[in-house]
Amino acid sequence: MAKKRNSKNEAIGLDVQLGKSEAFIEKHLKEILIALAAIIVIALGIFGWKSYVNNQTEKANAEIAKCQTAFAMEQYDNALNGDGVSQKGFLKIIDEYGCTETANLAKAYAGICYANLDKVDEAIDMLESFDPQDDEMISPSVVAALGNCYVKKGNVEKGIDKLLKAAKDADNDAVSPVFVLQAAQLYESLGKNDKALELYKEIKTKYFRSPLSADIDKYIERATK
Repeated sequence: MAKKRNSKNEAIGLDVQLGKSEAFIEKHLKEILIALAAIIVIALGIFGWKSYVNNQTEKANAEIAKCQTAFAMEQYDNALNGDGVSQKGFLKIIDEYGCTETANLAKAYAGICYANLDKVDEAIDMLESFDPQDDEMISPSVVAALGNCYVKKGNVEKGIDKLLKAAKDADNDAVSPVFVLQAAQLYESLGKNDKALELYKEIKTKYFRSPLSADIDKYIERATK
């Protein structure tokens, strides 16, 4: 009998809860529908945005390939501004396809173009706007290029900082010792041989697999004098 009463009570309790739920839904139906509609709009928006970005990326990739050809031929002005016919140029890619990763890469190219055209301020602005990615070659090289621009502007200390950051970000035997060596030589140019010596020794111990380490003793000897 106890079990029957429990089942009956549970059924009554469930009815009460369902009744409350129905009352809640009836009372707040408008708000619930608005919330559901908002969720659908957001979901469709995300889907639409992804489709848009994918479409823009395809277009940007096609355009940047033309600019890269001009860049490889050292036609920096054409690579930057386009040829006025079929090639838009890195600046147009940045402007028209800003939502894509390709536009970010175009900033790196554009910055280096400016640097090669001796427009150092524009190069710094463009390279600073580049968003470094988690890679061992391209992003560290862009940071190193930015460091060289600061050196060219006379801000050697800031240039050294960027070069050492590039070496740390790359963390490989291919480019890291190159950036460290350049930073060390810049320290020597400032008369800070102790800091230069520290970096030369770092190349010898940390990057001993690099071809640069074969001649590093002569730099160490020079910095010790």
